[in-house]
Amino acid sequence: MSLREVLEDHQDWLVCGEAATGLEAVQLAARLEPCVAILDLKMPDLGGLEATRRIRMVSPRTEILILTGVESSHLASDALLAGAHGLVHKGGSADEVVKAVEALQSHQVLLRPIPRSRESCRAQDPVGAPPRRLTPREVEIAQLLARGHTNMAIGSLLGISAKTVETHRANILGKLELKSVVELVRYALRTQLIEP
Repeated sequence: MSLREVLEDHQDWLVCGEAATGLEAVQLAARLEPCVAILDLKMPDLGGLEATRRIRMVSPRTEILILTGVESSHLASDALLAGAHGLVHKGGSADEVVKAVEALQSHQVLLRPIPRSRESCRAQDPVGAPPRRLTPREVEIAQLLARGHTNMAIGSLLGISAKTVETHRANILGKLELKSVVELVRYALRTQLIEP
């Protein structure tokens, strides 16, 4: 059963829209002003965190639930800083998503951190580099860079200058101790920051 079917099965809920990309999600939220928006952490165009920030601006009363398959001890706090009200791991049951939506309808915050073991951190981070934390904005830009977007295209998507993107790019590579965008792509695939 798909997530949409699970949600439509709930007698008090109406699924008023469905988006394929982060930008579409923001546009739909602006037009429909839903009670709850459910976003994937990884979406084309804009990731879940940036889409959350934008939805908070265009539809401030919308409660936002992020679904993620990423394992990160920092993700709950990053989601909260972006403006999300809930975070649920995609590997959980459909019932868990339903409970999360119910909690958000009652204006409760439901953020479940997903800690990684030290071993998985070592296996996923660049060889010899200690884990370095990227800001939510840096994560968004790293994802876009790893997907092949130019500085100008990223600036246009995020509403910032290409020069600001370049500054973020330098910071990202420095924090991750990487030398090029090619290495960033490998890192992003290895750590599931983006999907192949």
